[in-house]
Amino acid sequence: MTGNKNKMKVGLYSITYLGCWFKDRPLTWQEVLRKAKDFGFDGVEFDAKRPHANPMDWDQDTRKAVVDYAGELGLELPALAANNNFASPVAEEREAQLLMVREQIKLAADLGCKSLRVFASWPGITLRDGWANYDEARKEWANGWRGVPKLIRWNYMTDCFKEAARMAGDYGIVLALQNHEPLVGNWRDCLKVVNEVDSPHLKICFDLPPHEDNVENITTAINTIGHLDILFHYNGEFDRLPNGKLHVTPSFGYPSIHHYGHLVNELQRIGYDGYLNWEFCHCVIDKNGNQGEIKYVDEQTKLALEYMRELVSEAERLYPSTT
Repeated sequence: MTGNKNKMKVGLYSITYLGCWFKDRPLTWQEVLRKAKDFGFDGVEFDAKRPHANPMDWDQDTRKAVVDYAGELGLELPALAANNNFASPVAEEREAQLLMVREQIKLAADLGCKSLRVFASWPGITLRDGWANYDEARKEWANGWRGVPKLIRWNYMTDCFKEAARMAGDYGIVLALQNHEPLVGNWRDCLKVVNEVDSPHLKICFDLPPHEDNVENITTAINTIGHLDILFHYNGEFDRLPNGKLHVTPSFGYPSIHHYGHLVNELQRIGYDGYLNWEFCHCVIDKNGNQGEIKYVDEQTKLALEYMRELVSEAERLYPSTT
């Protein structure tokens, strides 16, 4: 990946405007694209579930309309995002998930996406009065089938990925496995899955969770999986320091990420030319403890774009691209 002449791009992941984090209505796909353009993003990664890019809802006419409108706005559609769980001990549940991923692969191909972001064992979210939370689903995932050994669930998951990778190959799509718990909790786990599946159609989407947020780990990760990393997600909340610089602040009980800058530098150093996609994926809480408004998400999304553009510019200064 060295010798790259193209700069990294910053995208908007549509989960930000899915409508479950704030009290206002979700944005339509048209509004997501329009907002991405107005804010200055390079592309959009649609979430492949309602109310956005569920394959059941997007017929061929809609798919063409999405592609046409994105092109009219000068936006790319680099990836689509699945929310799959391949680790259930129940065969029927795994088969249902494979069917969902197959339809998402087809949709990704119709949209001209290069990749479909996937999970190993996403537990999902639940809604209370229109407000999303992770707590219930994660607790049930941890408690459900407690007698099934991790290795057995791991094998169910890798078997599914072998089949899903073949499906992806049929449509020219590459699956991007995100290092997201449960079951696959870090980049080393992702690499293990990729090596076991051994397909050119399964690679990695690197995220930077708090437990992996240190310079040594990041350097090792990028040196090890850089050739497999085809997508990157970032999140958090942002505040401006007195000197005008932006920094990541704790959000909804989650610690700050301190080393995004080092990560972007390392990506630039190895010649990464993919997307850095922003996601706001937690509840907005106002000063009274109530569900906040979409206005706050807009503000944070603008800051997130500014923040990442600054990191990319600094990385390009430190590691100039070659032509």
